[in-house]
Amino acid sequence: MTPEEIKDRALELFPRLQEWRRTLHQHPELGFDLDWTAAYVAGELRKMGVSPHTGVGISGITVDVGEGEHMVALRADMDALPILEKNDVPYRSLNEGRMHACGHDAHTAMLLGAVKIISEMHHEGKLPGRVRFLFQPNEEGQEQGGGALLMIRDGVLDGVEAIFGQHVDPELYVGTAATRPGPMMAEADVFRLTVKGRQSHAAYPHQGVDAIAISAHVVSAVHQVVSRRVNPVNPAVVTIGEIHGGTKPNVLAGEVAMTGTIRTFSTEDRDVIEKEIEKAGSIAKSLGGDYAVDFQHGTPPLVNDPELTEFVMEEAQRLLGTENVFEAQMRMGGEDFAFYAQKVPGAFVRLGVRAPGERVRPLHTDTFDLDENALPLGAALLSHLAVRWLEEASRR
Repeated sequence: MTPEEIKDRALELFPRLQEWRRTLHQHPELGFDLDWTAAYVAGELRKMGVSPHTGVGISGITVDVGEGEHMVALRADMDALPILEKNDVPYRSLNEGRMHACGHDAHTAMLLGAVKIISEMHHEGKLPGRVRFLFQPNEEGQEQGGGALLMIRDGVLDGVEAIFGQHVDPELYVGTAATRPGPMMAEADVFRLTVKGRQSHAAYPHQGVDAIAISAHVVSAVHQVVSRRVNPVNPAVVTIGEIHGGTKPNVLAGEVAMTGTIRTFSTEDRDVIEKEIEKAGSIAKSLGGDYAVDFQHGTPPLVNDPELTEFVMEEAQRLLGTENVFEAQMRMGGEDFAFYAQKVPGAFVRLGVRAPGERVRPLHTDTFDLDENALPLGAALLSHLAVRWLEEASRR
């Protein structure tokens, strides 16, 4: 089947793609708690005549379509974010304080579209192998144990020879896509640093140890780690995102707790940063206090397989046009597709969802939205990559 034929089938699906996306958008759920979402997705899959496996990776879903020696996988994530939506649209979130602010509703809708297209091709005798579709929970909540890891532990990559994934990109216009060989997204780690002082009456600070005053020095030192301890040609970010301390205006704070994120592309840089944050925390001791620090390693860097990425670039250009497919920039965001790409050759694509003339609506914000004209293009791209990969594999 030609790229044009696959695109035409996806365009015919637009009403259903839009319905899937908007229904999912109205019912966002978090982490692994995807009872409504998983039931809805499984129900739509059964309507297509396929047999979903539910409860994979706690609340994920897999579907196998086709037969033959070779198998490729396609993955989408289903979870939302704890954000109060501010968009005034008919499909606004009905779950207060929860929102599909990262486009996972669109990812799931596009993968449903790919199931529809590829299952029809299979019934027509046009599918030269097997495709496994992964509907994954908990991409956002890595501190709970990543959804990708649990899906892998439940065997979703057994027999899989390659895997493709995509993510909506509000900075790219509809009709465009971007990817790159090698490192594409950063390792995402978390640190928790507690500065310990000693409470006293605020009118008598000499009787205590001011944890807030000490933490000011610690924060300053943490923010100098990247600029002064990491090779400046290596991308790295350290951000303190939360800080909590004190109980009353007239009480000297006895403790300040801060949490932050570390983003790197190499284990070496991560290790350097962790050692330097430890040193920053030790400033508390020289000022009469104490400290404790804990590091939690999250998703590894997302590293695209070079050969598979070259294939994706060529096939995306065939589908979308040479002028509409770019080499992506490295991003400091994290993405647990990285776990799949550690196990089998993987390639991740950024799909443009910005409407012409529209401002950028950033991911993870309460006004994020996308141009739904991207939905059939995403479904077509996933379908085309899977089918073309199987065609090439069957010739080897």
